[in-house]
Amino acid sequence: MDPKLTEVSQFFERFKAAFVRHDFDTCSRLLSQLKVLLTQFRSLPPLFEGTPNAIHELSLARDIYEHAVILSVKIEDQDAFERDFFQLKPYYTDVGNLLPPSPQEYPILGLNLLRLLVQNRIAEFHTELELLSSTALENPCIKHAVELEQSFMEGAYNRVLSARQKVPHETYVYFMDLLAKTVRDEIAGCSEKAYDYLSINDARQMLLFSSDQELLEYIKEDHPEWEMKNSSVFFQKAKESAPCKEIPSLQLINQTLSYARELERIV
Repeated sequence: MDPKLTEVSQFFERFKAAFVRHDFDTCSRLLSQLKVLLTQFRSLPPLFEGTPNAIHELSLARDIYEHAVILSVKIEDQDAFERDFFQLKPYYTDVGNLLPPSPQEYPILGLNLLRLLVQNRIAEFHTELELLSSTALENPCIKHAVELEQSFMEGAYNRVLSARQKVPHETYVYFMDLLAKTVRDEIAGCSEKAYDYLSINDARQMLLFSSDQELLEYIKEDHPEWEMKNSSVFFQKAKESAPCKEIPSLQLINQTLSYARELERIV
């Protein structure tokens, strides 16, 4: 075996051993070294040279970047996820005809869709969706993300939250928890504008919590400006603290009259 290929394989075995024992600091350090070592392979993107060990090198690099994406979820680093995913993506789109299918492909593609949904990047979500084949769209990991997006857009937040109980892959739990927080923040923002106050029971049901304690912890951490008294949650304090922008009525009137005079002159 080529010495460079042997070196990368040995480093990767050490990475996988650290990954199994959940030593993610060591994984991150080894991953940085692996990425540097991979630059020695001219068969990898963007060169794609037909070297004698091209297939082995491409397969190994794909495996490394797949582990990198999963590691970014384990350490809850969304920026690292995005970087590693885009380094991995060419191995799915540009060399798919050279390598056997990866069992991690659809779970990772679904993870990326879920990330875009959590970050409210809906246009990018649909762009990525349009690039997928009909076979991919039928995969449970992809369908899970699509159904979540539909529920989110419809405002069926109870379906979004209940979907956490039936995730198609254990790595999805991290993004599902983030999505649950996004949903609750959306409901909280609407509640502030719609009501002056709600009873604790109504607020708990509105925010889809299973216990009053969960509601109180959420308020303490995310909405300390809400006021709790008489078994109710008062939003008025939050409303009063929000800055009110004055409408420049005189300026708008002058602009409207100016437009009217110009229209009259043209006619």
